[in-house]
Amino acid sequence: MSAEPVTASSTRRKLSVTLLVGSILVALVVLAALVSFVWTPFDPVQAVPQDRLQGSSVTHLMGTDRYGRDVFSGILYGARITLLVGLVAVGIALIIGTPLGILAGMRGGITEEVTMRGADILLAFPALLVAIMFGAVFGASTFTAMLAIGIGSIPGFARVARSGTLQVMSTEYIMAAKASSQSSWRIARRHVLPNIIGMVVVQCSVSFAIAVLAEAALSFLGLGTPPPVPSWGRMLQESQQFLGTFPMLAVWPGAAIAVAVLGFTLLGDGLRDRFDPKLNGDR
Repeated sequence: MSAEPVTASSTRRKLSVTLLVGSILVALVVLAALVSFVWTPFDPVQAVPQDRLQGSSVTHLMGTDRYGRDVFSGILYGARITLLVGLVAVGIALIIGTPLGILAGMRGGITEEVTMRGADILLAFPALLVAIMFGAVFGASTFTAMLAIGIGSIPGFARVARSGTLQVMSTEYIMAAKASSQSSWRIARRHVLPNIIGMVVVQCSVSFAIAVLAEAALSFLGLGTPPPVPSWGRMLQESQQFLGTFPMLAVWPGAAIAVAVLGFTLLGDGLRDRFDPKLNGDR
């Protein structure tokens, strides 16, 4: 009994499913954040002691926490914080890391060595450690979390951009561009960046998933968004003492974090495979 051969079309179908599922999950998180700007069932920061620790009901779809705050409203508002931290953190890493990687790949020599060794040193300081240091100086805040995660993500973008730049710089059309006396800036803008943009977009998606998880971890440890602003990580931390009696308090924010991380991870995998000519059947 022979196995069915794996064709480019079947591979594309598998890839499209990954991309589709990731896009749907990310869309759900984005939708929750957008909805929170115009509507939430209750004020997500308003404590109502008489309604504390209620289960799911028509009035409170996900119940209430120990302060009587509506959990569903907190989940909606927390999506806004999660996306804000992810966008700013990834933006910082993108704006700083990508040019550094392109510069290292184009110049080579001492410039490449210094840039990449600097990235290696930065890798020794994870976002959590940077957040602790920044928290000690500036105090725990959403800004501290965004800055720490962004700085911690710079090496990833620098490495991806350098790798893509080295591939582009070895092509014949780059040699032709150099022979025509085009400036390094023009080569980077017209030839290098358009050819590595796919790799950078994939890195953005993957880094966004890491940023979501890092923000939740920092908030869980009290180094992220301060109370009373809802944050999925802090909602998870506050539910610890009720795991035995009200486990759903931990399930809802935990599920929200899982959906966001899984969504951006699958989206990144789908985009990576879509941009990979070996997987999509392009020649």
